[in-house]
Amino acid sequence: VQLQASGGGLVRAVGSRRLSCVASGRTFSDYAMGWFRQAPGKEREFVAAISGSGGSTYYADSVKGRFTVSRDNAKNTVYLQMNSLKPEDTAVYYCAAKRYSGSYYNGYEYGYWGPGTLVTVSS
Repeated sequence: VQLQASGGGLVRAVGSRRLSCVASGRTFSDYAMGWFRQAPGKEREFVAAISGSGGSTYYADSVKGRFTVSRDNAKNTVYLQMNSLKPEDTAVYYCAAKRYSGSYYNGYEYGYWGPGTLVTVSS
């Protein structure tokens, strides 16, 4: 699976941004998709994930109620809608795919990663 995220950029605090991640190469609905982020000087952290069918979603406590993960399997695309952005949301955001069961929260469960897109939130 090849992944390409887009939609990053500079946004003001309390603003919104939508990230997209397009997948190619395999049957998209067979893969659960996750979003992770890595801020400067910090470790990568889980943000959100969605099951292959889209029926189940998972969020980090830090983004719950502000971010929404969704997918369109007909377009091989997963989205991350980010609202009420805060400066601490500034990071490189990565989309990732995993084929098999296991934790949605653990990045090591994901076998495929895209190159990331930078989101900068100004105060």
